[in-house]
This record gives sequence, structure tokens and C-alpha cells, in this order.
Amino acid sequence: MKKLVTSAAVLALLAAPALADTKIGMITTLSGGGAGLGVDVRDGFMLAISQSGRDDIEVVIEDDQRKPDIAVQLADKMIQSEKVDVLTGIIWSNLAMAVVPSVTAQGKFYLSPNAGPSALAGAGCHQNYFNVAWQNDNLHEAAGAYANSAGYGNSFILAPNYPAGTDALTGYKRTFEGDVANEIYTKLGQTDYAAEIAQIRASDADSVFFFLPGGMGISFLKQYADSGIEKPVIGPAFSFDQGILQAVGDAALGVVNTSQWNKDIDNATNAAFVESFQAEYGRLPSLYASQGFDTANLLISAIEAADVSDADAFRDALRAADFDSTRGAFSFGPNHHPVQTIYAREVIKEGDVFTNKIVATALENHADAYAADCKM
Repeated sequence: MKKLVTSAAVLALLAAPALADTKIGMITTLSGGGAGLGVDVRDGFMLAISQSGRDDIEVVIEDDQRKPDIAVQLADKMIQSEKVDVLTGIIWSNLAMAVVPSVTAQGKFYLSPNAGPSALAGAGCHQNYFNVAWQNDNLHEAAGAYANSAGYGNSFILAPNYPAGTDALTGYKRTFEGDVANEIYTKLGQTDYAAEIAQIRASDADSVFFFLPGGMGISFLKQYADSGIEKPVIGPAFSFDQGILQAVGDAALGVVNTSQWNKDIDNATNAAFVESFQAEYGRLPSLYASQGFDTANLLISAIEAADVSDADAFRDALRAADFDSTRGAFSFGPNHHPVQTIYAREVIKEGDVFTNKIVATALENHADAYAADCKM
């Protein structure tokens, strides 16, 4: 009987799941408007975790429903009940502003795979907050730099009225050397742009810059194409990314947009990522998927170098960014935001699939404008 009990105990131990040494809480948008962005971040992140072969990392995933109050509740639950060590996943800047300060105040690490509001890059920076995507202004600064090289001198600019929208227009104006014909903030979630398009038509602008992520950008581009206005359009990748392009269709062809990543960046890590993502999920990866993948690989590199319970050592390991990025060269500035090259891409069609190709370098080894205000 004693032998049987002992054998049963051993079998029970073997059958029990191993306790994870590092527990990750992912809060992202998986339903409603913008769900495609969260799905891509999640899928890119989980692909990297799977490829690492590590069984000492557990990931708890929750849907924030794109609501700040839900995101805060989930973060508190993950920290206090789930006992996570690191949080990640948020897409939207207003949610990041609600969650990140609370997470870092509780002594946890937050790695952003997307949202990069200026307030968290400057005076509101924190030693436990790392952004693995960009500071919100960056792709818009690159769009302004591209507009200069294209010879545009008078831009009509518009974005939704929330933190990332403000950062977008601020970023574009920071580098654009021409005049601004008009500056408009639209409603977040707006889908009818007849009034704005009428103002563009009536203006003396020679170009249009817009930041309208997700469904907002789909609606605007289709309506703009139908309007017959021939003023060239420039935007950041958020309205020309892989998932969105199929919904926009021909209206996006030829439009130049800016991004720190594209599937044709020529390095072995990126080529392997694009191929493996397609094989795993049956679709081309997006900018968001690449950011999720890089965020996970940064995290894995830190776990391999230090124990998360040793906050100082783990922070140093994150800061070292000792991983192979899909973007190639990658490093953190003093405020834990990326220093990286940003490209101009053109929307093309490959067979039946709309996608992007790199046509120029917009900004090289670019850092954000708020690092000087960060006092860590």
C-alpha cells in the first residue's frame, strides 16, 4: 500500500503543471473596434514565446474592451490576484495613461508593445516602464520629414482628439518645414468625414497628413478616394498596416506612409519572423505583430540574464536590449524609448494582397523629443 501511495504521489507530481518562474500579464484589445491590433500584438508575442521553447514563462491574457476603467481593473487583478511580474499588451494611449503609472507605482515592470504617449516619455517616465514600439510622435515626425523631401509646402493635417492624436500632429509639425493649411481634431471613433473632406477640398493645401487608426482610417481613405480630390495623402503606418489595407483596398494604392518596420527589412530575424508568422497564422504579419514579437524577445533576453525578483538586475537586462529585433538595429534611449530608423513605405499590390514596400529612409537612428524631460 505504501508503494502504491508513493507511486500515486509521484504520478500526481509529474502530471501537475510546472510553476512558471516568470508570469506575464497581457491586457490588450481583443473585441470591438481595434481588436485586430490587439490580436496581432498577442499573436506576435505568443509566437516568440513558443519559439523560445521556454516552459518557465506563463502568459495570462485579458481583453480590455478598449475601455480605460476595464484595463485598470484587469491590471489591479493581475498584480494583486494573479501575482504577475511584468505587464504588457496595451494598444491605445488613453488606456496606457490609465494603467502604466498604476502598474509602475506597484513596483511592477511594464513593456509597451504599442502605445507611447509623450507624457510617459518625458516628465512622467519611470525606470520600470519600457516602450518597445516607438514614442507616439515618431512615425509622424518621419512623415513630416518625408513631406519635406517630396517638396510639399502646405499640409492639411487631421487626427482624433485623444493623446495619440495630439502627439501625431505635434510630431508632424516638429519636422515639417512648410505651412499648415488647417489643423483639425476629429472625434475618436468617427466614421463620417464628409465635413473634413469638404474643408480639404476648399483649402489651398498641396498635401494631406492624417492619423486615423483602425476603422477611422478605413472610413476616411475610402471617402477621400471617392471624393475625387487629388491632393496627395501621407500618413503613419497605423492606417496602412497589413490588416487594414485589405479593408481599404484600391483607395490606398500608391499612398506613402511611415513605419519603423516592414516585411522587406533585410535581416535574418525579420525574414524568419515573416515566414513563421505566416505559417502559424495563415496571414502576413503586421506592424503590431512585429512589435509583439520584439517585446516578447526583449523580455526573454532579460529573463535569460537576470531574475525578475532582482529588480535592478532585471531592469539592466531590459535596458541592454540584447535581442535580435525584426527591425535590425535597436536600442533604448535614456527614457527607455527606442532609438531606431523609420522608413517611408508605399502601398502596393502583390497578387491579390495589398501590402507595403520600403521606398526610402525617412529618419535614421531617430530618438524621441522628450528624453531630456525624463529624470530617472
